Amino acid sequence: MVFLVESVIACAVFTLFVFLMSRDPVKTLFNYPPAIIDRCRSLGLVDDSNKPGGAVFYAKKITALVVFGILLGLLVRYVNGCTSFWSGALTAYALWVVVNWWDAFVLDCLWFCHDKHFVIPGTEDMVKEYHDYWFHIKGSLIGMVLAIPAAIVAGIITVI
Repeated sequence: MVFLVESVIACAVFTLFVFLMSRDPVKTLFNYPPAIIDRCRSLGLVDDSNKPGGAVFYAKKITALVVFGILLGLLVRYVNGCTSFWSGALTAYALWVVVNWWDAFVLDCLWFCHDKHFVIPGTEDMVKEYHDYWFHIKGSLIGMVLAIPAAIVAGIITVI
């Protein structure tokens, strides 16, 4: 029951962060399918300082990973009672997977793909690209392989 409540809260918090970040869709452009990014680049809307591989991009990702790891580590330690590396890693990874698939199916496939708020001016004709469900599912499959946050959480748990 605790895991279910945690999952709902984690999905709600993640949804809030996505909502706040999505207020200006161009700022989250590098989460869009490549064809839309290319069109935005041709329209002069792309700020390449945030592109994957750039210093700003990695700084944001590392900061988010550390903050997320610490918060999740405290949650898994004090709410779930995980005290060993493996129990913490498995619990954190399970929460990671729940939020990852929530993001893919609910936020991306249902919300992003169908909400006109996310359509960037100049790309309105790219309906097929906005409805590219496989792009989001593939991203979630890749996200499942990346168990680094679970290992960070487990490390935090063993230190606490």
